[in-house]
Amino acid sequence: MRYGVNLPMIGSATRLIELAIATEESGWDGFFLWDHLRLDPSAPDVHDPWVLLGAVAARTSRVRLGTLVTPVARRRPWKLAKEVTTLDHLSGGRAVLGVGLGVPVDLEYAAFGESDQPRVHASMLDEALPVLDTFFRGEQVDHDGEHYSIHARLAPGSVQRPRPPIWVAGTLPYKRPMERALRWDGYFPLDFKTNEAGLTAAGLAEVVEKMAPPEGFEIVTLHTGVSTPAELERAGATWLIDGPDGDDKGMVETERRILDGPPR
Repeated sequence: MRYGVNLPMIGSATRLIELAIATEESGWDGFFLWDHLRLDPSAPDVHDPWVLLGAVAARTSRVRLGTLVTPVARRRPWKLAKEVTTLDHLSGGRAVLGVGLGVPVDLEYAAFGESDQPRVHASMLDEALPVLDTFFRGEQVDHDGEHYSIHARLAPGSVQRPRPPIWVAGTLPYKRPMERALRWDGYFPLDFKTNEAGLTAAGLAEVVEKMAPPEGFEIVTLHTGVSTPAELERAGATWLIDGPDGDDKGMVETERRILDGPPR
């Protein structure tokens, strides 16, 4: 099992880059950022995760870098493909793309005059993912769909072959995100009915049994402390993600855990 840190892209941009460097130096395997345009109006400054990750790529050499997660429906797939591919080149093939629908819809969509309907966002995500896949491979996209009409090729393709991993987030117990994830490279299940978005080892084992994922498929889960890392690994987790439980809460404690290194 590998271990990662997932931080909100808030506060000091310089400090976030410093924490990413500390993440690598302390032995973690991945550094990830949330992807929001804004959070609660009272929250600190919010930065663009892909710009930050580009800076982190230049200062690190080993950790995986990406977002957990990017709301694809509020991004143009061709622009997102260019950002992820550029990060993959800057990092020497370490980029990961985590994808989801994006919440809260009022702050992420409605405030900018875009649809606030999750069904629309899901439809856009499903249409965009094969487009992203083809762009990452450096191949021609010829697509006319409900949401996008694209006839173009983007160069270069990604460093990773066939492309950077795509991990799909999904809220339990909905089946559609799980089915979507199985078409790609990983699943990041979230359970907001509990006090923590992460799952217990028993809950994760149930998800893994229901999915029956193929070999090499990533099961990404949050480390909330309810279950031990060993229990989560036995349940099927391949990535254990640590981070604060709110946008500006728990950062001091999270920074301490980063410096302590992964809970192996």
